[in-house]
Amino acid sequence: QVQLVESGGGLVQAGGSLRLSCAASGRTFSNTNVGWFRQAPGKEREFVAIITSGGVRFYGDRVKGRFTISRDNAKNTVSLQMNSLKPEDAAVYYCAAETRGDYQRVAAYEYWGQGTQVTVSS
Repeated sequence: QVQLVESGGGLVQAGGSLRLSCAASGRTFSNTNVGWFRQAPGKEREFVAIITSGGVRFYGDRVKGRFTISRDNAKNTVSLQMNSLKPEDAAVYYCAAETRGDYQRVAAYEYWGQGTQVTVSS
């Protein structure tokens, strides 16, 4: 079992930055792939980024070049640095762990956090 808790969400102006964190507890975290998704009202949950257990990173097209995912295995945390935020980035952001199959699909992840709200004002 892996428990995930997100933090760092809030209100930011367009063009600003936020840093989200995902704290993990439970089984060995360093062996776990961890991803970030987001879901805006009325829309499907969308892949944002993933960092594998080996430190390889992949990003969704809409955030590439603006967001950076990183991990600190000693602290059991994965972070998402979000820069140049746009109003369309507003959503509830979720971290998720363990992947089987296509890492861009919600169904590939076994564990999910409760989410943290990001609001971007124009």
